[in-house]
Amino acid sequence: MGDFLETIGLLESKFKDLVERYLFLKEENDILLTNIEKAQQKTTLKEEELLQEREKYRLLKIAKTIDGSKEDSKETKQKINALIREIDKCIVKLDQ
Repeated sequence: MGDFLETIGLLESKFKDLVERYLFLKEENDILLTNIEKAQQKTTLKEEELLQEREKYRLLKIAKTIDGSKEDSKETKQKINALIREIDKCIVKLDQ
C-alpha cells in the first residue's frame, strides 16, 4: 500500500509540474503571438510606405523627364504615350 501511495504522490507531483509548464508555455505563446501580430502590422505599414515612396519616385522621374532636356524627349514622349494609354483604359472602364 505504501508503494501505491508513493506512486500516486509521484504522479500528482508530475501532474502539477506538467500543469505549471503548460501554463508557462501558454503565457509564452500568447506573448509570442502578440509579438508576431505587432511585427506583421509594422511590416504592413512599411510595405505601404515603400509603395508610396515608389509612387513618389515614379512621379518625380516622370516630372523630371517632362522637364528634361532634348536628349530625354524620346523617353518623355514614351512616358506621355503610356500615360495616355492608361487614361484611355480608365475611360473604357468608366464607360462599361
